[in-house]
Amino acid sequence: MCAQPAAPDDPTAGGRVVLDARDIARALTRISHEILERNKGGADLVLLGIPSRGVPLAQRIAERLAAVEGIEVPVGSLDVTMYRDDLRLKPARALLPTQIPPGGIDGRTVVLVDDVLFSGRTIRAALDALGDIGRPRAVRLAVLVDRGHRELPIRADFVGKNLPTSLVERVSVRLEGVDDLDAVTITGPPPGRSDQTGGTEVGA
Repeated sequence: MCAQPAAPDDPTAGGRVVLDARDIARALTRISHEILERNKGGADLVLLGIPSRGVPLAQRIAERLAAVEGIEVPVGSLDVTMYRDDLRLKPARALLPTQIPPGGIDGRTVVLVDDVLFSGRTIRAALDALGDIGRPRAVRLAVLVDRGHRELPIRADFVGKNLPTSLVERVSVRLEGVDDLDAVTITGPPPGRSDQTGGTEVGA
């Protein structure tokens, strides 16, 4: 897909748009149908978004599940800040909400929802956090973007888009409700920077 020229005040300026609003909507619809097919319906499902953008993604998926199945799938949020293995290596992070639906997660299929899957360390932290909350029957992972470069043996069950990247490229996800538009962009390295060095990333 070709990126459209960005207006000067467009937050996608300087990046190549790889998913626009329609692409994101289609990806979430497909993920929703795949979840229902894998689970054989919406019974006993719980969606937990990883803040911050995993939460609105989980809510959008729940809306699609309800439209197809006619049932309300519980949605919550799972903050993983205190479970990250890089907590001592980076500045202090603000704690974000963990909200578990009233029915809990014991014996249910939990679908973790995140925006970008990168190293896998965020998801490892999420699994540790889940272990302190309850014992689900199964845990699945849905991500809008899988950009590769895994450092742990973690794989998503449901993926909106597989997006091969170099380590110095930055993948940015913007969602209405958190940002002012729906878009996924890639920003390349500064001029003269080798793509053999490490980079920063929105999701992990």
